[in-house]
Amino acid sequence: METVLDTRAIQEILPHRYPFLLVDRIVELTPGVRIVGVKQVTINEHFFQGHFPGAPVMPGVLILEAMAQVGAVYALQQLEGREDKLVLFSGIDNGRFRRPVVPGDTLRITVTPVRVGNRVQKMHGEAHVEGQLAAEADIMSVVAPR
Repeated sequence: METVLDTRAIQEILPHRYPFLLVDRIVELTPGVRIVGVKQVTINEHFFQGHFPGAPVMPGVLILEAMAQVGAVYALQQLEGREDKLVLFSGIDNGRFRRPVVPGDTLRITVTPVRVGNRVQKMHGEAHVEGQLAAEADIMSVVAPR
């Protein structure tokens, strides 16, 4: 997988930082079509300390957040003056979790635009591990001043 945006480039677009930056790199970005991001899930993730001791599973809400962050990179790449804007998660529909995500997994997150405007965004996200669907959802967000 070729890297289109590395972690530093993503941090120039998103305000998220450790421990809440949940996308490591963007491997595909095709305006009007889709964006694909990658999250390497390691045992060192802070949330595994309590979710769950002895049986670590990535919380589903964080998988959705990772989708939202990949979608935010897509949205902000399309906007002028993006350094003065935030993409705020505003809703979710049709969220489903299909398999657990555990340490050692590589999440491949594909987000496709449904509606991308200057203020309101709707995208469909899917997270796969080794070709298996782990989670999917329709994600809504609004663009606000930073």
